[in-house]
Amino acid sequence: MSTPTGFMEYKRQIPADRNPLERVKDWEEFHKHLSEEELRTQGARCMDCGTPYCHTGMNMAGSTFGCPVHNLIPEWNNLVYRGLWKEALERLHKTNNFPEFTGRICPAPCEGSCTVGLIGQPVTIKTIEEAIIERGFAEGWVVPEPPEKRTGRRVAVIGSGPAGLACAAQLNKAGHSVTVYERSDRVGGLLTYGIPSMKLEKNIVERRVNLLKAEGIEFITNTEIGKDIPAQQLVDEYDAVVLCGGATKPREFNIEGSKLNGVVYAMDYLNSTIKSYLDSNLEDGNYMSSEGKNVIVIGGGDTGSDCVATSLRHGCKTVTQFGTHDKAPLERDPIANPWPQFPNVYTLDYAQEEAKAIFGSDPREFSIMTTKFVGDENGNLKELHTIQIQRIVDETGRKIYQPIPGTERVFPAELALIAIGFDGPEQTLAQQLGLETDRWTNVKARYGKYNTNVDKVFAAGDMRRGQSLVVWAINEGREAAREVDKYLMGATVLV
Repeated sequence: MSTPTGFMEYKRQIPADRNPLERVKDWEEFHKHLSEEELRTQGARCMDCGTPYCHTGMNMAGSTFGCPVHNLIPEWNNLVYRGLWKEALERLHKTNNFPEFTGRICPAPCEGSCTVGLIGQPVTIKTIEEAIIERGFAEGWVVPEPPEKRTGRRVAVIGSGPAGLACAAQLNKAGHSVTVYERSDRVGGLLTYGIPSMKLEKNIVERRVNLLKAEGIEFITNTEIGKDIPAQQLVDEYDAVVLCGGATKPREFNIEGSKLNGVVYAMDYLNSTIKSYLDSNLEDGNYMSSEGKNVIVIGGGDTGSDCVATSLRHGCKTVTQFGTHDKAPLERDPIANPWPQFPNVYTLDYAQEEAKAIFGSDPREFSIMTTKFVGDENGNLKELHTIQIQRIVDETGRKIYQPIPGTERVFPAELALIAIGFDGPEQTLAQQLGLETDRWTNVKARYGKYNTNVDKVFAAGDMRRGQSLVVWAINEGREAAREVDKYLMGATVLV
């Protein structure tokens, strides 16, 4: 333990964010950083629990608690407290290939499961994690580490998101020759196209990709397997193939008027801005702009919030975010939402904080459902019709949303962004290879084995488990790599 009474002596401290009214003028990262002294003090708050829930990584009642990559959190908290930063980095890299990503974009279920959170505020785990890896880069401790020898085995990884990158990194570490195929023009999957730059600047992704290249991993971009190259060709040419293509098929929103101009899927909107920003700092104009428009974001999750933040940076006239869920309570409900589940409490994330700073109020509307889109005579969206809803349990025991008569409303809108999640992976690879899929259309691959019904073919990440957190993707990529190594060599050197 760092100090036996640290959790009682010191208050939780997180880095301040840049002023919302200033940061909406650019696309740069919005977090500031703690000093070394402040970080060491925060490390002192860790209790080094006998049974640390922070790194359990489990699901309970549909909620993740603890760290899915099983970070050795108490260990590196203690090392930071003692000023042993290089040793802390070594412990962090034992379980997590990319702490510079998770330290920025993970929602930190570890903090929701921190034992200190039972009686006060949890340890600032995510902040310390990011500080460790950035100290490592600054000090020159993070360098390419190619394997000492090659096995002669060749593996193809399809998809360069967090699952694909983690899988490739681990397989390369084992000495296999790894080629990663990416259909976009840049490596990174959702890390590049999907998460806005103010949450994860793309030079951070590029920095890690360059390291992986220097370690011997080959990346092939602008190549869609199943379209540009038949999937079977990879199975024939490689000793193993790992499918890490993600769950990228958007959930359809088929209500009256959904085909009007101005009704757009969130990822199309976000990615058009990200690509234009990376290509030309938005000077080419090749993106869907919300400048001067009334914007409605349908969906209360992270993607919806990213749409809010992007709309603000475009210069929208107004922005409103719809969610079917109730407004969360100010404090954790100990019955419905017990520790160590992630606390479901009312907060403002970065995007909502920005909208409130500009427009004076939280942009979210809770327990609301869109009933139809209405357009003008030219087929352009002009307004949304909604009704308030309540969640009830029907006679079969199902939880359903029931409209509340008399709560109908009309919202002006020239742009509606659909951010209601995904319906699973695209089916091209599954169909070409004859892969079995489950009722959610995810590729069937046994957890703990990751092998599919087709020899040499493995699946991991969102393509196997459905839409999930970036930490689950990294976990799956690492675990799939272990199984591929066993398949190829009879045993694995990977941990």
